[in-house]
Amino acid sequence: MTAAHPTSNDVLPLVAVTMGDGAGVGPEVIVPAVLHPDTLARCRPVVIGDAARLRLAAGILGLDVEVATIEEPAQAAFGGNRINVIDLGLLPTDLPWGAVSPVAGEAAYQYVRVAAELAVAGAVQGICTAPLNKEALHAAGHRFPGHTELLAHLTGTEEVSMMLTTPKVKVVHVTTHIGLIDAVARIEPGLVERTVRRGHEALVRAGVANPRIGVCGINPHAGENGLFGHGEEEEKIVPALQVLQADGIDARGPLPADTAFFLAGRGDYDLIVAMYHDQGHAPVKVLGIEDGVNITVGLPVIRTSVDHGTAFDIAGKGTAEPGSMVEALRQAAALASRPTV
Repeated sequence: MTAAHPTSNDVLPLVAVTMGDGAGVGPEVIVPAVLHPDTLARCRPVVIGDAARLRLAAGILGLDVEVATIEEPAQAAFGGNRINVIDLGLLPTDLPWGAVSPVAGEAAYQYVRVAAELAVAGAVQGICTAPLNKEALHAAGHRFPGHTELLAHLTGTEEVSMMLTTPKVKVVHVTTHIGLIDAVARIEPGLVERTVRRGHEALVRAGVANPRIGVCGINPHAGENGLFGHGEEEEKIVPALQVLQADGIDARGPLPADTAFFLAGRGDYDLIVAMYHDQGHAPVKVLGIEDGVNITVGLPVIRTSVDHGTAFDIAGKGTAEPGSMVEALRQAAALASRPTV
């Protein structure tokens, strides 16, 4: 198969869109999202998944689309109602919607594996992932907490950070999918510093020239000068802030977490640094889960995702909202490197 003739949109980044768990809403949100005018104005999406499942999803949605199979991203052509897919053909035609399946878990893993290989090879400039189901992933023998850790493993990246973004607030996490006691033990100045730097770099790439970064404390009221906790803020966070500030990064704190997100929501900060999973996730999901996007920073390539799950309860019903996937693709395009042509 020969590559499509170059067009004016060849300067747009190629983004690999992984289909996620085929029993969930991934196929249903991908079909309209990759054809959305805002998406096609910003990037060239190539789905890594199952062509038959995408056609089935399009039928459920009542959309007339052309699902075209290609062998590599460079062969993708765009226009009209065409969806380009690297078809791994791993799902049975009778895969039920809304049920945990090891077959779907294995397929979801393989979609991400192929996307990671394409990214490392430079064939795509970004990855955008539809949700996978952790239970199905584990049932298939892949013991990863989620996309963040899986992509770090597949790309040979030692350390990455999870960033959640909404129209009101952005947050990057020092620790994510570990227990609270383990998280506090893992936090140390070097990890805090590296996390802030990754968040700072991502915002600069997105066009924020001098990001204002608020760094949360660990204890209530950020320890309140030793009243709460055992001096964790002074030991684990303050030394990192001193190094960052000396390098000209506007990182402030430690801040009481119960007010930091309010301040960010009103515009005082461009980014909040959360110390552990729920400290960052809970307020973000209250402030805007519908438009939330999950970004992995620190990989060789930018990765974004919807900030919702597989939604098995509505999968296959044609009611899933694609707006978060459109936003995830928009941010993938904004943060991606540009192809060399």
